[in-house]
Amino acid sequence: MFAWFESLITPFPDTKLTQPPKGVFAFCLHFSKGIWPVLACVSVLAACIAMLEVSLFGYMGQLVDWFSTRDPATFIAEEQTSLIIMGLILVVILPILVITQSFLTHQALLGNYPMRIRWMAHQYILSQSLSFFQDEFAGRVATKIMQTALAVRETVMKLLDLMVYICVYFISIVVMVFATDPMLALPFVIWLVVYVTILRAILPKLKRVSKNQADARSIMTGRIIDSYTNIMTVKLFSHSAREATYAKEGMDGFLQTVHPQMRLVTVLYGCVWFSNALLVLSVTALAISLWTDSLVSGGALAITVSLALRLNGMSQWIMWEVSSIFENIGTVQDGINSLSVPIEIQDHSSAKQLTIAGGAIAINQVTFAYQTHTGNAVEVFQSLNLQIKAGEKVGLVGRSGSGKSTLVNLLMRFYDLQSGSIEIDGQAITMVQQESLRSHISMVTQDTSLMHRSVRDNILYGRSDATEDEMIAAAKQAEAYEFIQQLSDSKGRTGFDAHVGERGVKLSGGQRQRIAIARVMLKDAPILILDEATSALDSEVE
Repeated sequence: MFAWFESLITPFPDTKLTQPPKGVFAFCLHFSKGIWPVLACVSVLAACIAMLEVSLFGYMGQLVDWFSTRDPATFIAEEQTSLIIMGLILVVILPILVITQSFLTHQALLGNYPMRIRWMAHQYILSQSLSFFQDEFAGRVATKIMQTALAVRETVMKLLDLMVYICVYFISIVVMVFATDPMLALPFVIWLVVYVTILRAILPKLKRVSKNQADARSIMTGRIIDSYTNIMTVKLFSHSAREATYAKEGMDGFLQTVHPQMRLVTVLYGCVWFSNALLVLSVTALAISLWTDSLVSGGALAITVSLALRLNGMSQWIMWEVSSIFENIGTVQDGINSLSVPIEIQDHSSAKQLTIAGGAIAINQVTFAYQTHTGNAVEVFQSLNLQIKAGEKVGLVGRSGSGKSTLVNLLMRFYDLQSGSIEIDGQAITMVQQESLRSHISMVTQDTSLMHRSVRDNILYGRSDATEDEMIAAAKQAEAYEFIQQLSDSKGRTGFDAHVGERGVKLSGGQRQRIAIARVMLKDAPILILDEATSALDSEVE
């Protein structure tokens, strides 16, 4: 049964990638596609549970009246049907509804729902252009995905589950009390107006603070991860104290959002508590007054006071739940700023697979400039022309910053041109699919970065379906086989199974370059680009 409920929602849907909407609720709807039947069931069950729970208070009032008016000798016989119905609600119907809702909530939604959001958001972010990642902390983006997924889940589930439960519960209370005596319903209605006024005054401020807090949290996390990722540079320049200060600034920025949040919470808590005390006092006083005038029964008095006390306890919980909704909405708004960014480099609607015959490259009248955040353009190329024939080896020589790596990035279509065209065997790269284009080009960059995985995984990244013999042959071609055999990590894995650490930090620069070269040799693409790919190798290996 557990497995059946867990299978109701697919955590890794095969959906078409589209830009998430900018609005909060549209954003939540976008990531909730395909799970609305489950959410609707949870919402309906919450409404049924609320009505049945309130009905039990009505039965309690009836019991009080029965105890004062019925003959104990004939009580069971006279009220047998009502007692059976009460027992069925308490022992059979309510448990079935609560357990079913628990299965839907805990097995179907709590785990699968946020994982589904993370999967969809991660796929979309992976499709972003290179410039997106150059402008963001990697840790900051990852944090946004993690916390936004949970915030969307909490926002949607609290609105459709808890808020439905609360609304139905309160309406049922008012209806039941009104049926007893319309005067008794008046304090509840007045309390609701006061309660909603308090929430409307404070919660929007709490939402704004929560949005700032979510952004401050991601900045703090990004700064800490940035220091850890570049720990070698930190150690080389003896800047541990500076990095601690850098992280402290981020932590202090986060703390500056916590204090205003806690102030608002304290004010909210005090106001709600005071209004609750007035509710209980006014309801009790009014009920006693009506009872002393023989206008209501003792059972009605018991129902009204019990419901007021129940509402007093619930209002604290309601306050935190509503506050949580607004906090999560603030987190979602912050996540939208990163996760709803349009993809800059996209395939043309009629883009095709790249077909390579010889691999001739034509760069025609290319003009390109980097766009800065201030709106200025830093021009790199103006009407550049370059022809590379099929099978030809060409070396680009120039001073640092002259645009050699930029030209390579344009060929890989990491950026789009301002004007001109780049063609491979007569096919404009803007008219072929990006995945197809890059699958036909092997490249070793000057900043060799490896995955935090095994040597095997890093080499097979070039061609995942390669055999063991092909992988070993590529390693030998790159003069990497000998040192790979001697590798080991902290978990006892050796050789090709040894892990290389984050970005390959456990290896020397030359070892990283040789593994990167082995990777492109295994890929064996028609076009090979080496961007200072042997800068860390000795002359013999080179």
